[in-house]
Amino acid sequence: MSTSEKAPLTPVLTKRWLSPQSWRLETYEKLEGYTAVRKALSASPEQVIQMVKDAGLRGRGGAGFPAGVKWGFMPKNDDKPHYLVINADEGEPGTCKDIPLMMADPHALIEGCIIAAYAMRSHHCFIYVRGEALHPMRRLYAAVREAKQAGFLGHDILGSGFDLEITVHAGAGAYICGEETALLDSLEGRRGQPRLKPPFPAASGLYAAPTTVNNVETIATVPSIVNGGSEWFRAMGSEKSPGPKIYSVSGHVERPGQYEAPLGTTLRELLEMCGGMKDGVPLKFWTPGGSSTPLFTADHLDVPLDFEGAAEAGSMLGTTAVQVFNETVSVPWAVMKWTQFYEHESCGKCTPCREGTFWLAQVLERMVDGRGSEQDIDTLLDVCDNIGGRSFCALGDAAVSPIQSGIKYFRDEFLALCESNRPEAAGAAESPEPAQGSDSQAAQPVGAQA
Repeated sequence: MSTSEKAPLTPVLTKRWLSPQSWRLETYEKLEGYTAVRKALSASPEQVIQMVKDAGLRGRGGAGFPAGVKWGFMPKNDDKPHYLVINADEGEPGTCKDIPLMMADPHALIEGCIIAAYAMRSHHCFIYVRGEALHPMRRLYAAVREAKQAGFLGHDILGSGFDLEITVHAGAGAYICGEETALLDSLEGRRGQPRLKPPFPAASGLYAAPTTVNNVETIATVPSIVNGGSEWFRAMGSEKSPGPKIYSVSGHVERPGQYEAPLGTTLRELLEMCGGMKDGVPLKFWTPGGSSTPLFTADHLDVPLDFEGAAEAGSMLGTTAVQVFNETVSVPWAVMKWTQFYEHESCGKCTPCREGTFWLAQVLERMVDGRGSEQDIDTLLDVCDNIGGRSFCALGDAAVSPIQSGIKYFRDEFLALCESNRPEAAGAAESPEPAQGSDSQAAQPVGAQA
């Protein structure tokens, strides 16, 4: 069904983005702001968790794990404090949905934090923001101050007896801190490196206490669920992937940007929203969820972009960072640039990722420079096999995805880089002298006869 045949989607996550001073408390309250928190605080924590479970909200940070189930892992009775940590360390190439959300509507995130913390019996929430994102960080600081002055944060929120403090914390620009346990180590003041699991954060997370780590978009969606109800939420999207989603469309399209649409929307429909391919140059390849997800081609225009649809087609939904490339772009070059990023961002904790990303980048750089051989393609795939599933965290898997899928769909482009170094090509270039007794005229180049 085309976009034009579908009922138009009423904006949910982005409905306040174009309002004047949308980041201010005054604007937020005029547009249903902080009405959901009143409903949530009048219910029990278990009822709030059950509502989120019934809605089928899945994590918007890439993994797609059911949010309500994750919240339910937190112990109900524990002598230790409970923590809610918001992962706002957005740093993957192409991923750019959380920063504009925090810029335009920070109070939606704060209200979601209050509801989620109440459901998990947490009294302290940390929002871990990427250090380079200075402007959204300032917006969050100001929004937290406004919310506290209005009585939505601090002691005895709205007379409910529930207390909550929110701390906005600046990271230092390490991509690995997007991995939840590396984020927790960084938040504790240590070098950001992934932890061995188990124990999982719900049992032993921040300061060895029960912790839940959620993505910005996941938590910002919660107030809408509380206000609208689980059935309303499930009316959007697909059966197993319900709800709206922010698709970050970048690259060779006429109008790149953030597009809110139901989960299950296809690239063909997104391109219609974006005004089509830039200058009419045809599509060549694209990523459904950022540089860490296997590539798709023009043959995948109608793949439903939800968690199941992307997986069935051989990729992942990831963060719905839809990077679109036209026919002018070299696939090996694009894959090389992504691999250089993962080489630089590897934390170095495990050998497969530390050494493997280095060698992948070296081989790809040699190939793109015209000094590769056909054997390099097999070497790349062999190194990928020794990284995928063997690294300490998912960064290794992310690094090999574009290489494996790039070779799968565009092997000829990789081979073309090696043409000048093939043995027969090198032999032809040498033009050896004819052997004695041979037909010297036949051996000479055409046009060499007297």
